[in-house]
Amino acid sequence: MSKHRIGSVYVCMLLFLLFLAACSPSPPATVGTPTQTVAPSPATTATTPARLTPTSTPRSAPTHYTAHAVLKGVGRPDDLAFDQQGRLLFTDEIDRTISRLNTDGSVTLLLHDANGPEGLVVQQDGTMIFAEQEANRIVSLTPGARTPTVLRVLPGTPSTANCKHGVDGMALDPTSNTLIVPDSPTGAVYRMSLDGKTLTLLASGIVRPVGAGVDTQGNIYIADECGGAIWRITPSGKTTRIGGFGMPDDVVLDGYGNALVIDLQPDIHALIRLNLATGKRETLASQGYIEPQGLVMDAQGNIYVADDYANMIVKYTPA
Repeated sequence: MSKHRIGSVYVCMLLFLLFLAACSPSPPATVGTPTQTVAPSPATTATTPARLTPTSTPRSAPTHYTAHAVLKGVGRPDDLAFDQQGRLLFTDEIDRTISRLNTDGSVTLLLHDANGPEGLVVQQDGTMIFAEQEANRIVSLTPGARTPTVLRVLPGTPSTANCKHGVDGMALDPTSNTLIVPDSPTGAVYRMSLDGKTLTLLASGIVRPVGAGVDTQGNIYIADECGGAIWRITPSGKTTRIGGFGMPDDVVLDGYGNALVIDLQPDIHALIRLNLATGKRETLASQGYIEPQGLVMDAQGNIYVADDYANMIVKYTPA
């Protein structure tokens, strides 16, 4: 070949190699699966509230909620609890019943109780322990049973006098697996064993103790409906009155260092969040209530409020 043809061949070969290099894929910058940023799905995002411990700092509570009525026009829902399947249970002191709200929105009647069921706690085996306001006693109903078993008759004598009605709410203390029971007619608060055999006085002198809540450190919070206050009882027995409320009926600890309080005084009618460290109060909801009563919170941070005179239960979902 001539030098000219050889040079032309080299040039063609060089261009061909450059073309192949340009068409070959670039090697990954890192070994393994490429990183991809995806917005978390609500179905997979963990939303369980942080539970307070003596050494933990609570995360910030949600600032906004969306409201949705999960029950309307059925009975007079009062106190609330969840069964072991996560379904909402509600007592109805006016109609003397306990019912279950099913996942499809239907309602199943669980029990007629002429003594007026109020506060409700559900054990792991499905046994319901609840307060009977008219008889001022605590009873239990095991799965499949038709008649409640009396666990304990409380010392107080209920009457129709103002602020002297029978036992209203109660709560489970997870730190000791006992029940916190306010004896409304006497103004006392007791700790009761689950079998009802042991009753220990924790505090007295409260005007009308009704709803109760317990945090994971064992601090007890009592709603004083006729005393306009929330009372805190520490594990050591120290009591502190937090005033400035109208008629607080129920109280729940939200896991963020706050107490959620239902205030049923007619000119208030609100769901209030009280920061236990700073004392700051926020009204989370107040519109549409007629007489808000029961209050409960699930593991995802959803808040449920029962309004017996509006015949509804409203669910508040963090937005």
